[in-house]
Amino acid sequence: MAAVDIGTNSTRLLVADVDDGRITDVERHTRVTRLGEGVDERRRLLPVPIARVRNVLSEYRRTLEGLDAERTLAIATSAIRDAENGEAFLGEVEWSYGFATRLLSGHEEALMTYRGVTSERQLEAGTVIVDIGGGSTELVAGEPDGVRWHDSLDIGSVRLTERFLHGDPPTTAELDACAAAVQALLAERVPDEIRSTTASAIGVAGTITSIAALALGLEEYDRDLVHGSKLTADDLSQQLERLAAVPVAERRELRPLDPERAPVIVAGAVIAHEALTFFGLDALEISERDILDGAALAAAELPEQEEGAAPPGAYTCC
Repeated sequence: MAAVDIGTNSTRLLVADVDDGRITDVERHTRVTRLGEGVDERRRLLPVPIARVRNVLSEYRRTLEGLDAERTLAIATSAIRDAENGEAFLGEVEWSYGFATRLLSGHEEALMTYRGVTSERQLEAGTVIVDIGGGSTELVAGEPDGVRWHDSLDIGSVRLTERFLHGDPPTTAELDACAAAVQALLAERVPDEIRSTTASAIGVAGTITSIAALALGLEEYDRDLVHGSKLTADDLSQQLERLAAVPVAERRELRPLDPERAPVIVAGAVIAHEALTFFGLDALEISERDILDGAALAAAELPEQEEGAAPPGAYTCC
């Protein structure tokens, strides 16, 4: 099976064997494409970000064909939800690349993230999953028997960078304003009962895994070392201070951070820091299983596509 995650900041591919709900990775790729660039202000996908995503999707198409993937599901999230031409672009993805596509609502995004995280484990009571994306952050309160509460908040690394962090490096006032906006939205949207009963948190997606790799002092990103590691609140604070103190050009040189993630990583770190503070936790457990794994499970449930059939709803947009 193949799953493609067309996110606000990155476009990712997972090709995996799926057997009775178990996922065995064959190949994974991540490219920072910044599809959501300018969407928060203009409410449209712009030509250059679209071209970046198209180039990556062409590469992914060749990869999954070479690996004989039987079914492919491409999921779309915050940037495509928010853009006036988002659904048209997704229709073009179906037509051009032959992928089945699914535009997820914020709540569906949260539930698919939960499905991916729990594909290899059961959650303990009082666990919150924190998924920081480019355009939104999903929170899922999970228990051994399922989801207790979930929500999708319009705070993400790209969105908050464009709203608040204009200096290079950002000023203290900009960082404070960004943090205050995150805290205000968490206080508004997270029920008191969920906040008071949260005992642990699992962090997923590129912002959190990148910060964890920095905290581990890795020279090269190692998925196996990052998965299951603990990112303490102190380590997170140190990495936030480190990242916010230098301009983007210097951040691009930090290893093992993806250089293309450098422009928005500070806002993502602010969200992670404020989420830990809000829930009163001293650490995040890091998971490499996330919404992409949930999409792989969903891909396995797709009906087989008839040879030569055009994807449903396919049309050209941009």
